[in-house]
Amino acid sequence: MSTLAPMSAEPGAHDPVTMGQPLPVPRPGYQVVGVALPVPQPHGDFLQRKRADFNDPMAWAIPAHVTILGPTELRPTDLGEFEAHLRAVAKAFDPFRMVLRGTGTFRPVSNVVFVQLAHGQEHCARLETATRSGPWHRELEFPYHPHVTVAHDVRPADLDRAETELADYNVAFDVADLWLFELGADGQWRPRRSFPFAHPRARHTAGSTT
Repeated sequence: MSTLAPMSAEPGAHDPVTMGQPLPVPRPGYQVVGVALPVPQPHGDFLQRKRADFNDPMAWAIPAHVTILGPTELRPTDLGEFEAHLRAVAKAFDPFRMVLRGTGTFRPVSNVVFVQLAHGQEHCARLETATRSGPWHRELEFPYHPHVTVAHDVRPADLDRAETELADYNVAFDVADLWLFELGADGQWRPRRSFPFAHPRARHTAGSTT
């Protein structure tokens, strides 16, 4: 059985632990997968439109999300075992409330602006640890930091604009599923399937954006 191995991003792409960076297409004999918590609608569409407005070419390559496990190579023969692992991880967690509020940046280490998690960070961190465990363990280049990328490797003026325009952003919603995504040969990330948490409750979306 092969274990997961991180994909190499293109030069200059250093968004820590994220699926929102430019990546090569999957190489022959492998699939590239990632695990994430998508931002539900209408908030996800809003953040994707803002990312596009900040001239980020990755805006429409993947839905707005919080990454749990970044881009990872996997042999197709190991996919079933990996999905069983995700199913077991999800069953050990309850749904939780996530609050996105304000912006942050990884500058000057990395040219990234993101929406911050005001609530739910601990849940994401525990999910990340549980997902990156057992035969699927690997060392991280950067400490895990849950966030929603809204601008990456764009002009400094666009990074500044992203940080300013979303500074008052505030939205809350329930998270009830862990999602597996797959990177296509066209460079698009697509949801493959979801893994519900142990005690699903109504998929209620609430909050406001400003």
